[in-house]
Amino acid sequence: MKIVIYGLTITSSWGNGHATTYRSLAKALAERGHVVHFVEKDVEWYRSNRDLPEPEFCSVQIYDEWKVSEKAVARASADSDVIVVGSYFQDAIALTRRLLDAGRGPILFYDIDTPITMAALRACGETEYLDAALIPHYAAYLSFTGGPALEELETRFGSPWAVPFYCSVDPELYKPTACREAFRCELSYLGTYAKDRQPKLDRLLGRPAALMPERRFLVAGPQYPESTQWGSNVGRIIHVSPQNHPAFYSSSRFTLNLTRDDMVAAGYSPSVRLFEASACGAAILSDKWPGLETFLTPGEEILTPKDEFEVRSILVDTTEEERRRIGSNARERILAAHTSAHRAREFEDVVERVHSNRSAKLRMQSEGLSAASVS
Repeated sequence: MKIVIYGLTITSSWGNGHATTYRSLAKALAERGHVVHFVEKDVEWYRSNRDLPEPEFCSVQIYDEWKVSEKAVARASADSDVIVVGSYFQDAIALTRRLLDAGRGPILFYDIDTPITMAALRACGETEYLDAALIPHYAAYLSFTGGPALEELETRFGSPWAVPFYCSVDPELYKPTACREAFRCELSYLGTYAKDRQPKLDRLLGRPAALMPERRFLVAGPQYPESTQWGSNVGRIIHVSPQNHPAFYSSSRFTLNLTRDDMVAAGYSPSVRLFEASACGAAILSDKWPGLETFLTPGEEILTPKDEFEVRSILVDTTEEERRRIGSNARERILAAHTSAHRAREFEDVVERVHSNRSAKLRMQSEGLSAASVS
């Protein structure tokens, strides 16, 4: 089938987690024989940092301004079997209305930012990429978040079907690899700056680094304010490209996973970094959030220290054998359920059900019209 995805970006991983998520899914769908066409808006910060401008597994259409490119953007889905509109796609609301007016479909909404989206919907009834009034018109709402959020999407916001559709990892790309000296450290963190995550980063990496000045720590990711204070033993890397993520995770004794406040509140919101680090066999330290055990078991597959003293204890007291065992357990758990191949099959199941429901609805409408004409 032909699948058209309108998303934030697939060509640039700079400062976002969307690109690797879309790449993983699109590649797996292509390997299963589907044709994938991806549409994204041309914005400066991605234009200047495109690390995959021409993916082998899908075609890409990049447009400038909506008012100029509206027809061409909408036309991309004219012969599609299913349309996906993603969170943070800049012109998602205008696009959805145009597709509905044209009778295109089925249309799925893929929310890689569900807790952030829902917080805005509760407060304002819309975000820059989703109007609550449009949710009933999406045949399915593919949600980055599982758990109670799904029921709220259906009962409060009228989604016909809210589906847990977590991010995934490509096991061909993310796997244990040789240590790279530039990334070697005691504890690493890979993530774009976020104001609500920063206190956790300080508590679970900055303060432990201060307690262990003889050991090296590493923070990678863009957009950190120049005023941010780092210890002398905390290294900084502005950007690590996806092809270097496995070496990054494989070169530190432990790596850190941190979660945005909205996602902690919603629960059941694993980040793509969690899956990627696990697939690389990394031993992960993480903040706690509801539903974490659904993906990785604390104490066996992931560790959840509450403060800098517990972090220091883990770094000092954990044997290499135990560290490797935790990483291996995490890798085994994630590869059993959260690879791109798993997600591609789930996507096919969603589309099959959506088409089946659509056919049944059209049949009932046809039969109703026939009965009315007879009477």
